[in-house]
Amino acid sequence: MTHEPKLPGIIAMLDRLLILFSLILGGATLVFMTGFSVWNVLVMRKALNSPIVGAEDLLILSLVVIVALSVPLGARTGAHIEIEVLESRMSAGFAKWSMVAVKLLAVGLLALMAWRLWHAGQSAAKFGETTQQLLISFGPFYHMLSVSAAIYAAVIVLDIWQLLRSGKVAPLRIGGEL
Repeated sequence: MTHEPKLPGIIAMLDRLLILFSLILGGATLVFMTGFSVWNVLVMRKALNSPIVGAEDLLILSLVVIVALSVPLGARTGAHIEIEVLESRMSAGFAKWSMVAVKLLAVGLLALMAWRLWHAGQSAAKFGETTQQLLISFGPFYHMLSVSAAIYAAVIVLDIWQLLRSGKVAPLRIGGEL
């Protein structure tokens, strides 16, 4: 049985928070979406011929919640796609520093996204950005995506730190060993 190296405290804490929020809140959102969809389609629409007004709005916003909760966790588990075509042909040092450079670029892009999403959330009500039927403001959902992008940037900063310390990133493993 192999033991994974103990991660630094801040990474272990981030991992626990990501699992707690992503899996519990994301799972609850999926349960809501499933139950609500079944109720709306099978009972209200098919049996009673009276679908719930605004059901699509609630389901679309639920999808936004799931994306916001899952993106940082996906980054931490290594679920996002990486193309490593040339890495086998690079020296270890060049591969490490090119990965650091790419991750620094990603941090900058995500910081910009977080800032612009936050700004969009602050101006959503002013510009009437709402759902079509229930007129729910997009503001809180822009803010949620902004926080998600900021957490993703923090995950990448911690990846850079791990790369600089040990030359590799230890991804979060959920469940059993792979």
